[in-house]
Amino acid sequence: MRTGPWTAAAPVVELAPMAGVTNAAYRQLCREQHEAGGGTDGLFVCEMITSRGIVAGDRKTMEMLQFDPGETTRSVQLYGVDPATMADATAILAERFRVDHVDLNFGCPVPKVTRKGGGAALPWKRDRLRAILRAVVAAARPYGVPVTMKTRVGIDDAHQTYLDAGAIAEEEGCASIALHGRTAQQSYSGHADWSTIAKLKEHVSIPVLGNGDVWEAEDARRMLDQTGADGVVVGRGCLGRPWLFHDLAVALQAPEGSSAGSARRALPTSGEVAVTIRRHAELLAGLQTDPEHGERRALTDLRKHMAWYLKGYPVGGDTRRALAMVSSFAELDAALAGLDPDLAFPVTELGTPRGRQGAPKAKVALPEHWLDDASGAALDLEDDEHVSGG
Repeated sequence: MRTGPWTAAAPVVELAPMAGVTNAAYRQLCREQHEAGGGTDGLFVCEMITSRGIVAGDRKTMEMLQFDPGETTRSVQLYGVDPATMADATAILAERFRVDHVDLNFGCPVPKVTRKGGGAALPWKRDRLRAILRAVVAAARPYGVPVTMKTRVGIDDAHQTYLDAGAIAEEEGCASIALHGRTAQQSYSGHADWSTIAKLKEHVSIPVLGNGDVWEAEDARRMLDQTGADGVVVGRGCLGRPWLFHDLAVALQAPEGSSAGSARRALPTSGEVAVTIRRHAELLAGLQTDPEHGERRALTDLRKHMAWYLKGYPVGGDTRRALAMVSSFAELDAALAGLDPDLAFPVTELGTPRGRQGAPKAKVALPEHWLDDASGAALDLEDDEHVSGG
């Protein structure tokens, strides 16, 4: 799989950009696990950044653009609805931040994004999508930076967009396309329809990556076998479990049909999880730009990961509550000291969903009259500097 100057042997493994999760600290943990399993061809994508925030020089947006020293490929996902703003943001990313890969978000189902015509809503306006891709690819070309895109099946079952989006992406010079096999209406509920990934693979000649319901390395192998995809994008499956990238590296290198991947699965004890939690905290602290409040901000950010890290382990309520309230390293160390280090990995959790799920939306939030036609190049759309999605 060739993505501009970056070349990897398929199948490629990609860490999906997740708002508030895939900052430099968590990307480093996932990347190191992938490398420990022998993986070399991975993309670990920064959480979604808004094009308007970059162009405006928004402080919070700029703070998100941090990379660990081991990231040889700096990969950022960009969100926006205006071709010129997204092109300007792409040039800034390439020139000032030396980003090696720009991924465009046309898959976010969050209402505050789709309501403005962004994310998974935007591909319905085919000419708008084309204008954005053309502008961004042109802006990235002088720097040799490949542009890719991620999308969903469509807004809902009656308004599918993925095949047209794939064709437009190919025509406008995108290096690859990733497809989450759900509609925006489904959000994260139900099951991903992998058959749409197979149909997209048949429809375009650029590489296609599949996304949705990859909870274990075996799921990734199954997706690749069923769809013919060139790689997998892993999101919720790695929440609290960076070790999944070790398993993916092992399984995707094993001969087809081999059980070698399962035999070398990483199943950390609670003590090993505690060591990773502590290291995660240290990495988060290293990202802080405020020396006075940096420790508190890092530990506050870590809190949301605790339930994911401890999912399925028989940990007492007092310890869970203490870990969910930490605001200093002293409090973290005290809480971790109350954790039995010899608890075995809860194998009953293997293959089960992690992170948000919920129910399908009754209706996707969209701009007024959005579905009346598929033309949107002339619309006056505006996104928020601080919007975040998934």
